[in-house]
Parts: sequence; structure tokens; C-alpha cells
Amino acid sequence: MNNNKEKADKSWLEIAKFTKTQGLKGELRAQLYCDSPEIIQEYADRLFIGEPKRLVEVRLTSVRKGFAVMKIAGIDDIGNAEVFIGESLYVDKAEYTLPENTWFIADLIGLKVIDADSGVEYGVVDNILQNAPKDVYVVRAKSGRQLLFPSIPEVLIDTDIDNGIIKIRPLEGLFDV
Repeated sequence: MNNNKEKADKSWLEIAKFTKTQGLKGELRAQLYCDSPEIIQEYADRLFIGEPKRLVEVRLTSVRKGFAVMKIAGIDDIGNAEVFIGESLYVDKAEYTLPENTWFIADLIGLKVIDADSGVEYGVVDNILQNAPKDVYVVRAKSGRQLLFPSIPEVLIDTDIDNGIIKIRPLEGLFDV
């Protein structure tokens, strides 16, 4: 899910953003922020768009690497579709359940990262990179320095969303300059 929404209302999950029209019959191309396009199909009749959130029904027409082509119910031409460019699609977080020990990226952004052994605070989670075999957490230190650590059991010890803390045990040399 989108990891750039630190101050966003955390009761909504942004799952896609319309980037441009596709063809002349009202289809829209969207950048996906969710793990799979099946989420859009699963919630097609319970998706919300824009600010304030308005319920829309969306049909997924095709999926390509990194983006999807969608059709909003009742939008049948390019002119009516163009008004949705730049709008985001959301799902109500209360309707979506995650497996145990899995979190929404939006809930991880802003959490304090502390050393599991010494209690030293490294900074706060600024971003989660998902283009590696394991997620990589980006931590913004108070000094402004960016620290990175992999989401592996040897490093990521505990995630406590309720208390806003992630405990880690950095591998030797991980944060060395």
C-alpha cells in the first residue's frame, strides 16, 4: 500500500491512483499501491475515490506490470474519465484483514525505531522499500541521516504498532558510514 502518506487518515488504505485515460470509452490507467490487483477485484463494489471519499464501483479490465486499466461504473467516454486523473482509490481499512505479524505500510510510517538491547533511538520510519527480496525500512535519524535495515528476523525484533515502536538489533556494521 502507499508508503508516502505519513499524515493521511489511517482509516483508509490508498490502493491505486489514476494517472491517465486509456482509449476512448472511459477507461483509466492506474498506478497500483496494493500488493496485487486482485484486491481491486475483491473490493470493486466497495472502493472510494477522492476527498471527501465517495463510493464508486470499479471494474478491472486489464493488468500490466505496475499498473492496471480500470473502468468506473457509469463513465463511458474519455471526457468524463479525464476528471478522475490524479484521484486515488481507497478501501476502508476496517474491511481488510491482514495475516498475523503483518502490517500496513501506512501504519509503520512514523514509528520510532529503537535498539532492542540498548534502547538507543535511531529515528523514525520514513519509508518502506519493496523492490528487494525482503522489505527494506528507511529510517530518518534526528540528524537527517538516512538509515536502512532489512526486514529479516535477525534484525527486526518486534513491531509494536499500538505503542509506536519498532525494536531492531542491527547487524554489525549495518549503520556504519
